[in-house]
Amino acid sequence: MPSSRAAHAQQSSSYKTSPVPLFTPETSGSCCFLHEPSVLSGLIGKLHGCIHDISFCSAYWLAAIMVAMTKRVKTFQIVLSDPTKTFYCGGDRVSGRIEVEVHEVTRVSAVKVLGLGCAKVEYAKGKQRCRQEAEYLRYEETLRLNDQPTDSDGSVVLRPGNKYEYTFGFELPQQGQLVSSYKGKFGYVHYYVKAKLERPQQPTLECKKPFEVEEPLDVNTPDLLSPTGGMKEKKVTCMFIPDGQVSLNAKIDRRGFCEGEDICINAKFENTCSRIVVPKAAIIAKHTYQANGRTKVFRQKLSSVRGNHIISGMCDAWQGKTIRVPKIKPSMLGCNIIRVEYALMIYVHIPGSEKLILELPLVIGTAGLGSRSNSVSSQEGSVSNSSQSWVSLRMLSDPPSYCDITRDCRLDQPLTPLLDDFDGEESPIFMNAPAFPFPPPPAYTEAEEEYSGNARMLPVC
Repeated sequence: MPSSRAAHAQQSSSYKTSPVPLFTPETSGSCCFLHEPSVLSGLIGKLHGCIHDISFCSAYWLAAIMVAMTKRVKTFQIVLSDPTKTFYCGGDRVSGRIEVEVHEVTRVSAVKVLGLGCAKVEYAKGKQRCRQEAEYLRYEETLRLNDQPTDSDGSVVLRPGNKYEYTFGFELPQQGQLVSSYKGKFGYVHYYVKAKLERPQQPTLECKKPFEVEEPLDVNTPDLLSPTGGMKEKKVTCMFIPDGQVSLNAKIDRRGFCEGEDICINAKFENTCSRIVVPKAAIIAKHTYQANGRTKVFRQKLSSVRGNHIISGMCDAWQGKTIRVPKIKPSMLGCNIIRVEYALMIYVHIPGSEKLILELPLVIGTAGLGSRSNSVSSQEGSVSNSSQSWVSLRMLSDPPSYCDITRDCRLDQPLTPLLDDFDGEESPIFMNAPAFPFPPPPAYTEAEEEYSGNARMLPVC
């Protein structure tokens, strides 16, 4: 027994002094070799260093590979034939060239050009992401380099110091098959030319050149030249008690306009409630997006005008009040997933209540009455100024008679604001009285009173 115990002790000591392999537990079984704090920290430090070296080497070699892949190409760009052209229409020809310059001898297997146009809608509806696309243009062609020999496989060798040009050209679809370029909050319509430079055993290089498309929209049609109007009224209550009503009746001479034109508004407003109301008008843009069977509408105010305050029991009238169409894109009505519409909103701001709103639809086009009258104005401008100089010397016309004035001037309201005026959902029902600063009262010693023709000092109470 003693000999066996001594042998066991010697064997146990030999296990403790000899190096233990990784992940091998000690003979006592109490802990693993990796559980020693000093050894574990050292291994973690070495592991972090190895990971850092590996990531650094990977990034370095990746950058070196990318530089080696792209250093052979100096210039690769698309140049349109008419860079000053702002937009294209259906049926127009889009042409240009692709310029290529290289730093080193480069073998090119093919150069392709694509003409692409698509509409895309993307927005979030809760946790769901709604996406929808519609394609309106797709053209693809493989270009050949003139006066340049090709190999048996069709590849071309490009040498440094030379400038190579690949010409291209294609026609857009006819009018009615395209939609105008557009960029909105939740979608866009983009057209662009895309070039691909394919090289053997090298990644394909790509470049893009966008261009604008504007479909003509003529507003000189009988439907858009006819007048339109409407009438609205609203009953006002205060704490569920009837408080009269507000009504408006408005009319415009036509529905079709172009940017820069004035819209003449003829309207009548009547206020029989106890509050002070304000008539206003604004041009509204309505953007409708459709994706995955869902619809999202975004409304935007573009320009606005306002009238005078109308107090209780009074009325007011607009006779030819104008609002100018700002610089905006034409109406877009032919796209399946994006629709842009405009409207003239005539409304009455009622404190403490919802607005009384009348919307008259508008169509913003590219050719309007201004383009139709250009020829007439150009003919009038050809007449010399000397022959027209007598026009400025004519006597001014007489003012109209007071009997011809049909509007009651007593109904005119002051131009100064009488209450808080903003386009929120709610506004104060009571107006704030302005604070007029009064001078302080005089001292008692300065107060005098005329009594029997003589001034005397008032007694101090």
